[in-house]
Amino acid sequence: MLDVDKGELVEPGELLVQDGRIAEVAPTTVPDGTVVLDLGDVTLLPGLMDMEVNLLLGGPDHRSPLNPVQDDPAVRTLRAVANARRTLRAGFTTVRNLGLFVQTGGLLLDVALKKAIDLGWIDGPRVVPAGHAITPTGGHLDPTMFQAFAPHIMPLTVEEGIANGVAEVRKAVRYQVKHGARVIKVCASNGVMSHTGPAGAQQYSDEELAAIVDEAHRAGLKVAAHCMGDDAIRAALDAGIDCIEHGSLATEATLRRMLERETFLVATTYLTEGMDTSNAAPELQAKAAEVFPRSRATISRAIELGVRIACGTDAPAIPHGRNAKELLALVQRGMTPLQAIRAATTVAAELIDADDRGRLEAGLLADIIAVPGDPLADIGVTEQVRFVMKGGQVYRDDREPST
Repeated sequence: MLDVDKGELVEPGELLVQDGRIAEVAPTTVPDGTVVLDLGDVTLLPGLMDMEVNLLLGGPDHRSPLNPVQDDPAVRTLRAVANARRTLRAGFTTVRNLGLFVQTGGLLLDVALKKAIDLGWIDGPRVVPAGHAITPTGGHLDPTMFQAFAPHIMPLTVEEGIANGVAEVRKAVRYQVKHGARVIKVCASNGVMSHTGPAGAQQYSDEELAAIVDEAHRAGLKVAAHCMGDDAIRAALDAGIDCIEHGSLATEATLRRMLERETFLVATTYLTEGMDTSNAAPELQAKAAEVFPRSRATISRAIELGVRIACGTDAPAIPHGRNAKELLALVQRGMTPLQAIRAATTVAAELIDADDRGRLEAGLLADIIAVPGDPLADIGVTEQVRFVMKGGQVYRDDREPST
């Protein structure tokens, strides 16, 4: 098993699990009646974490461009059930669901999903829900913008995150907090798939960003910002935002500011090569062709500088269940396999203020996965998960049945 802190493989990999937690590492004795699971020749890892997913989007039969006006909240939630199971079976036992941007009538579907998973009704990872992403009218996460809908198609409310001006953004944040959000997602800049301007253009004013952060921090929640452009990232940093999502066009000076302020970066770097843009409008494909190579170089430089990078995929920008692709991409950008694993374990745990996971240690949650081979030599084995346990319960076991 992997000691994530020391960066060493420990043999044999033996853990005693009781009441959903790791009771002992390398136990010398076990209680009578203990169920023994011999997984064979595998390496145990802590459950992995993905810090940017949207389980309510993508998944089964999602390719129709009319999904935003075809799927009602019930269908969205059932999508999430399938996507949550697929994500868990891929070895990701914790995720941040970063911001609904769909019409729900004010319902926080990711909070409902979290409740159902926590109650054991459905299989899925532990969910840190953001509720609705906070975005200005026409902003990158205004869902009517992506398909360039005509006016008054799919009207959205402040409760659903469409907020303009200081008063409205405060109300939007307060609504998400009231109904169960555990992190706030804000759209601080334009994006590659935005129809409403160049990639990275700042969308909220400095005053609006500051108000969002003020509301969230007073409620004890962190703020994650979709943010690509250099000026927008600087504005987000000045506002006190805790985590930058993407960071594609950050200059070295801005990366150094992130390093000094210990701001987290969720790089989502695999999507620059894994995202299918073939059905996007020609102008958006051109934007991707320009931005994606620059983004890869930015992330490589961030790794060299030592910016705190947590694993995040932006699924379904890449398909749910292929979350480990991000670890491979981080290694391609310059991380060691150990650093990539830490990005999905200890660094991610720090980002969500969770001291009960991310390592295989006594007292922590029994979130345990198994992969073949040595992940320190070949990060690719994280795509070959054979076993998944979350909270002491087995959700995947690919061993050959005994005869």
